[in-house]
Amino acid sequence: MKFWSATAFMDARQLITVSRLLDEAGYHGIMVSDHLVYPKVLESKYPYSPYPDGRPMWDEKAQWPDPMVLIGAMAAVTQRLHFNTNIYVAPHRPLVQLAKEVSTAAVISENRVALGVGAGWMKEEFDLHGVNYATRGKRLNEMIPALRSLWNSGWVEWHGEYFDVPLCTMEPTPTKPIPIYGGGHTDAALKRAARFCDGWIGNAYPWDQAEHYVGKLKGYLKEFGREHDDFDVMCGIYAMPSVDLYKRAEEKLGVTSMICMPWAMDQNVSKGQMEGLNLSADDYRPSIEKFAEDIVSQVQH
Repeated sequence: MKFWSATAFMDARQLITVSRLLDEAGYHGIMVSDHLVYPKVLESKYPYSPYPDGRPMWDEKAQWPDPMVLIGAMAAVTQRLHFNTNIYVAPHRPLVQLAKEVSTAAVISENRVALGVGAGWMKEEFDLHGVNYATRGKRLNEMIPALRSLWNSGWVEWHGEYFDVPLCTMEPTPTKPIPIYGGGHTDAALKRAARFCDGWIGNAYPWDQAEHYVGKLKGYLKEFGREHDDFDVMCGIYAMPSVDLYKRAEEKLGVTSMICMPWAMDQNVSKGQMEGLNLSADDYRPSIEKFAEDIVSQVQH
């Protein structure tokens, strides 16, 4: 079982030190989220919203630092920690630029970068880039194999329905394949992950929902003839953290990577985040170290 720490809604200035704390404490990885903007007029509905009107749980003050810039900075101060995006809205990005950015991050981190991708839900971001929101799923399905082609050393090319890249070189290139994870739990997202990706990133679910979505994912893996592939199943479980919980998730559900937020049970940190207080990175240290000692080291023992 690998443990990945989520970082959504944190102050970007804290994350460099937090990544070093996670690295020193023995976590496998850190996950960074992605949005370009928060539109003043937002008509798109957030699919995970707890509100009847579909608005997001965050407001315009929430920070969404650029994932690749942030990963590059965190890679410079860590030794073993891995990096993943949860998730990167790839379909409205230029293919070649995205390939270059992720490849560079993988090279300077010495192969510690993965790319978690999703089709996205905020139409307004697609409109900003002049990209057709209606074709985002098909674009992403093509983007995944296209990225893998462009990450090869030497002369590379891609010719598809949405992207056309003539022969070119894109150095430097990583010395190991960059894992690509598919995010989301709609049927389209689960099928995409099962068909094209190296793993799946789910949300944090109660046990019965996790069992439901992982079960559907396994069905799609079998449908595409990949049930015996080395495939990473990643999600969180809404329950009181315990060694037994995570071992059961591994043994009963087949979860291979757990999304956690070590400071979620720290009332001072949680209250500070909710009230927008200026927390320091060291405010997170006690809960990071305690969760590592009580859970991470015991589950991985």
